[in-house]
Amino acid sequence: MKNIVILISGTGSNMAAIVRAAQRQDWARRLDARVAAVIANRPDAKGLQTAREAGIATAVVDHKGYADREAFDAALQAEIDRHDPDGRPALVVLAGFMRILTPGFVAHYAGRLINIHPSLLPAFPGLHTHQRAIDEGCRVAGATVHQVTAELDHGHILAQAVVPVLPGDTADALAARVLTQEHLIYPRAVAELLQKI
Repeated sequence: MKNIVILISGTGSNMAAIVRAAQRQDWARRLDARVAAVIANRPDAKGLQTAREAGIATAVVDHKGYADREAFDAALQAEIDRHDPDGRPALVVLAGFMRILTPGFVAHYAGRLINIHPSLLPAFPGLHTHQRAIDEGCRVAGATVHQVTAELDHGHILAQAVVPVLPGDTADALAARVLTQEHLIYPRAVAELLQKI
């Protein structure tokens, strides 16, 4: 069985979309895969409750309890690897996980670490993507699922979705429109990757 470990920092709406898709599409039977755990770096992450209600194991590795990024990433890696009973590394899915990961952590999960970013990469890596797209006069915006590399918001693109930037759009309105598409493309990209690993 291929285990999926999802990392979150907040509400976990993309995590919930992946969990719903895994259940509806019977990934256990079709893809020999399951969402094994949801791990948050914040104890108050609302998505943890969503995961528990779906019967998924949860854990918290609070980044505030570690002296530096390396120590936090080592503890996070140890928690993820607990969900690897047969020696096969888990597919690690970042779903609103608001931490920059160290190169060693990224290398450990090379080819099995993916993220979703709320822009059409390579445009607008980093934060405040929706306001930046509006400020630059973009006519379209969107979301990108990509493999994670040591460089922030880079890596092989697995899927993208495009939405229009409407006249008078606010960052919040655009973000809501993009998020709807994120919930569609992220589960699809995860399922497609599971067929290749």
